[in-house]
Amino acid sequence: MINKLNEECAVFGVSVKSEDAAGIVYNGLLALQHRGQEGAGIAVLSRQAIKMHKDMGLVSEVFHGERIIELSPAHLAIGHTRYSTTGNNTKENVQPFVTEYLTGRIAMAHNGNITNAKVLRDELFSEGIDFVASSDSEVVSALMAYYIVKKKNTIEGIIAAAKELQGAFSIIIMTSRKQLIAIRDRHGFRPLCIGKNEAGMSIASESCALDSCGFHFVRDICPGEIVVIEDGKEIFSEKVLDSSDISMCIFEYVYFARQDSVLDHQSVYKARFEMGRVLAKEAPIEADAVCGVPDSGLEAAVGYAEESGLPLISGFAKNRYIGRSFIFPSQAQRENAVKLKLNPMRVNIEGKRIVLIDDSIVRGTTSANIVRALKEAGAKEVHMRISSPPFRFTCHFGTDIDNEENLIANRMSLNDIRKQIGADSIAFISVDGLKAACADCSLEFCTRCFTGYEKNEQSNCNKRELED
Repeated sequence: MINKLNEECAVFGVSVKSEDAAGIVYNGLLALQHRGQEGAGIAVLSRQAIKMHKDMGLVSEVFHGERIIELSPAHLAIGHTRYSTTGNNTKENVQPFVTEYLTGRIAMAHNGNITNAKVLRDELFSEGIDFVASSDSEVVSALMAYYIVKKKNTIEGIIAAAKELQGAFSIIIMTSRKQLIAIRDRHGFRPLCIGKNEAGMSIASESCALDSCGFHFVRDICPGEIVVIEDGKEIFSEKVLDSSDISMCIFEYVYFARQDSVLDHQSVYKARFEMGRVLAKEAPIEADAVCGVPDSGLEAAVGYAEESGLPLISGFAKNRYIGRSFIFPSQAQRENAVKLKLNPMRVNIEGKRIVLIDDSIVRGTTSANIVRALKEAGAKEVHMRISSPPFRFTCHFGTDIDNEENLIANRMSLNDIRKQIGADSIAFISVDGLKAACADCSLEFCTRCFTGYEKNEQSNCNKRELED
């Protein structure tokens, strides 16, 4: 069962004049590591052949030693960091996927969740197509290869395949014909953007990866749009998937995206800062100081402190070298696990009434451990403030939310949650308040995990933006 929400996957691709495409993608994946830590992979087009390396682990673990040199020289490359939402956590399910067909090969990387993957898999299997993995992304790659052969045209085949897909997808494809292709689902659930520099162009899940690799942000890819890049230049773009239901996942701004990214015109840092300000207006409290839970609560804590006039303090020292491996042989060690990563700063919190800001509460276990650690360090009171509304519904589009019966907001009243985590008070931001904090976003939002429904409104990602 899940204590905190987990990251999404990330995609990154480049088409450049230089021969170091693999190294650029490696750096891009490092910048996007926060979106998935289970596995990583890079595929390149080198001397007319697609080569690939992928494995379980962090980017730096998968591509240690000579791996990047083995993937060079290359002008074209794509990469992926994985957090599994469908399919087992095995090497076979790590992306990219390379699919061979009669007239060529494609490599594909995908962020999202295809809700009709089983139906498509069964249909492709009946056509004689075999599968080696259990991921919906392998189905997408096979479907695209199938339609490329059927249409006898790469772009038309990818478009035809995309029209069959239901759910969330931000996809990049590398072809053996030296093309880098990107397509975003008709709803715009997951982010995807374009960068450019003197060497060529890149596609990334977040703009922070463009910055890290020396590309200037050009624009977001609009929902339903396909973009084709060849020899470092954009040669074609068009909106090919129609929808009146534009629904960017609002939790990208709460937690998934890196704070220095800009997604669909909305600064992630500014959105989180405004969430804190909204919380201070919606749920004020008499206290002595404000602190955020590293790292996801820090920006909202700044906003809460500014709006409330309370001083902002550093509440925790974070162990940045602990990695992913925890060993808890006893219940007592499990209960104190939070201190391995976050140790309270007694000098800042002892004897004080603390407003504690975090991004979410899923089951409540992590929050209870953090509140207890603060009180053991001498906090007089701990008032919990959460920058997302209570989670009540499972997501079908790639956000790894626990089963609804395990979500604390479905099992307890607000006061019972307060008692469960040991806080002196608790408040969640409202859905309207969260939307207001993200008001610069050019798309409408999916808030189904909070409300159980999606608002159907048209995006203002318009024709002018496509033409630009």
